[in-house]
Amino acid sequence: MSDLDDEITRLFKVRRTVLQMLRDRGYTIEESDLNLKREEFVQRFCKPMNNMNKVNKEALFVAANKGPNPADKIYVFYPEGPKVGVPVIKKEVAIKMRDDKVPRGIVVVPMAITGPARMAVSELNKILTIEVFEEAELVTNITEHKLINKYYVLDDQAKKELLNMYTVQDTQLPRILVSDPLARYYGLKRGQIVKIRRSDVTSLDYYTYRFAV
Repeated sequence: MSDLDDEITRLFKVRRTVLQMLRDRGYTIEESDLNLKREEFVQRFCKPMNNMNKVNKEALFVAANKGPNPADKIYVFYPEGPKVGVPVIKKEVAIKMRDDKVPRGIVVVPMAITGPARMAVSELNKILTIEVFEEAELVTNITEHKLINKYYVLDDQAKKELLNMYTVQDTQLPRILVSDPLARYYGLKRGQIVKIRRSDVTSLDYYTYRFAV
């Protein structure tokens, strides 16, 4: 298998995981996209290069909605090039998000972004929400492992009702780091609460809660 074939297979899997991740966050994703076959992926997203196919990353761009409110929209970017730096983050990602008034974006990169790019993301996250995932993190969907529990991110109203029910402050709950792989998968932000469905040895479900820090 050639390097280009490897890239096609990798990005086919990455795209599928990204769409599953968006679906699990509550965004509307077409079943036909989720169930796309590799050969269909090649037809839609690859372009000929030296008698072989190469993935056109620009075509992988995703825009998804949770509802009619623009504040519930997300963009997913797949920048070209092995190393993503400040110009891509500021000019290709942040400007498009600002112009389109889209508050949240995901950037999928082949390898870790540069140090200055990480600083740029940190600065931009004061006004936007930009998440960066390396392709290697998305080749497989970590939530599909049989031992992984199901997560549900509570909205503001559900969070308020939970805290009132148990008469506790959110900071009194057990914590989960926003850097935790599952927290990243579900897009948890600091201050949010996640409801976790677990099963015991009798296969009965029960729920626990974690406060994101």
